[in-house]
Amino acid sequence: MAPTGEVDKAAIDRLRALVDAGIALTSELSLDSVLQRIVEAAATITGAKYAALGVIDRSGQRLERFVTTGLSSDEHARIGELPRGRGILGVLINDARPLRLEELGRDPRAVGFPPNHPPMSSFLGVPILLRGVAYGNLYLTEKPGGFTDEDEELVMLLAAQAAVAVENARLYESATRWSRQLESLNEIGMALIGELELDRLLELVASSLRELIRARMVLIVLPSGEDALRVEAAVGQGSDGLHGWTFSRSASKAGRVFSRGRSERVDELLEDPEVDHESARRFAARTGLYVPLIVRDRATGVIVAHDKQGPDNRFGDDDVRVSEQFAARAATAVDLSERVARDALRRVLSGQELERRRLARELHDETGQALTSILLGLKNVEDAKDASNVREAAASLRQLVVATLQDVRRLAVELRPKALDDFGLVPALERLVETFREHTSIEVQLESQLGDGRLPEEVETTLYRLIQEALTNVVKHAQAHTVSIILVRRDGNVSALIEDDGRGFDPEAIRDDALGLVGMRERVGLLGGRLTIEAPTGAGTTLAVEVPVR
Repeated sequence: MAPTGEVDKAAIDRLRALVDAGIALTSELSLDSVLQRIVEAAATITGAKYAALGVIDRSGQRLERFVTTGLSSDEHARIGELPRGRGILGVLINDARPLRLEELGRDPRAVGFPPNHPPMSSFLGVPILLRGVAYGNLYLTEKPGGFTDEDEELVMLLAAQAAVAVENARLYESATRWSRQLESLNEIGMALIGELELDRLLELVASSLRELIRARMVLIVLPSGEDALRVEAAVGQGSDGLHGWTFSRSASKAGRVFSRGRSERVDELLEDPEVDHESARRFAARTGLYVPLIVRDRATGVIVAHDKQGPDNRFGDDDVRVSEQFAARAATAVDLSERVARDALRRVLSGQELERRRLARELHDETGQALTSILLGLKNVEDAKDASNVREAAASLRQLVVATLQDVRRLAVELRPKALDDFGLVPALERLVETFREHTSIEVQLESQLGDGRLPEEVETTLYRLIQEALTNVVKHAQAHTVSIILVRRDGNVSALIEDDGRGFDPEAIRDDALGLVGMRERVGLLGGRLTIEAPTGAGTTLAVEVPVR
């Protein structure tokens, strides 16, 4: 028997180790680190060779995590899969009370050890309770001489400290997760303001959500045709080649969720009769989370997530809640994109109708009247009584044909000048300016500092249409005598300055349906450029446009 002083010193050392362990646990914020510290402290305090902590899963029936100390990495590798809560380990899961055994293998509830497992005899198990509910269990084995009442009492004290440390770590991780969620939602909110490409927005939503819920794969699918869904964003392991893939809406789980308009979680895909098993096997997916994109009580798509990463690959209620928040942002992006597309189409159709109306008017007023005059001229030729009258009628008829031909060419140039395609912006503008002078008697000065190279086609078309519209406005509204056009290329940008000496106007008074200047702004905006207008009353109008050249 050891002297009393030595016993007291050993007890004091164990209590000191318990206090030190408690301080260390409460100062640790990482849950994984806390669990590892708990098992190491339990082994140190009791003198056990091996210690482990099993974390109970949501079902309360098995272990989802198993943290150990005393086993080397080679021993772990030889043993293989970690225990899930059968035998003696399962006893503590079902009955959260301390359990102490002198010989583990003799207990009838034991199920034995897997191959290559080290021998274990003495055993002590103690539950870790969080607010009266078992979070997990501490398992200790192989103490020389067996475990004592004092060991059990110390481990129970350690378990109480561990419960507080686990709760703190979980709260910290929850707060950190909330912070990441808010940052991601804020990033998506900012992207909704500034990003015009729907594909980029959906990819941002999918990648941010995948990171937050720790899914192996996240897809965003939108309707395509009468009975199909199309993958518009795909991120994560196994998502290569899925973008653009279409599948049946009526014969898929995503389609059913789209129709019902409510989120659904599937813990085992192959057991759900609504899941397309061929698709599940193609994705190599076991679990799924389906969240509809809802805007104004209407489904516009579905977020699909597969296989939560970690020991338990099922998604939880928190994952559903987070996914629904992201789905709301994605639904807003889809709805906004659809409305912008409809508005753009409406403007295009309005512009086309306006142009058709103008062309119809000009064909009727000018070309139609000219052709009528030609018919009358032909009648004069037919009625001529001598050669002199025939020549006179033919000359008059020739002038009408020439004038009509010029009108037809002018209309063709207004529709799409051939010189713009063949020779570039400056020659096309020179032809435009020349024609403009002939028909209006307004003096136009064109100066180009663009150099010899051609500009990108969309830039040339935009600048030509803008200058063409500006000259049209000069004729209709400005009452100007001279116009100046200057083109400059500098520092990766092309600038155009159009000035006239007319009466000016109020740019703020432009109606929303005035397609001229509004159309100018939209054309320039599509290229990432800027358009400014200065038109003080009685002092002329200045249009300045700057377009980047990539």
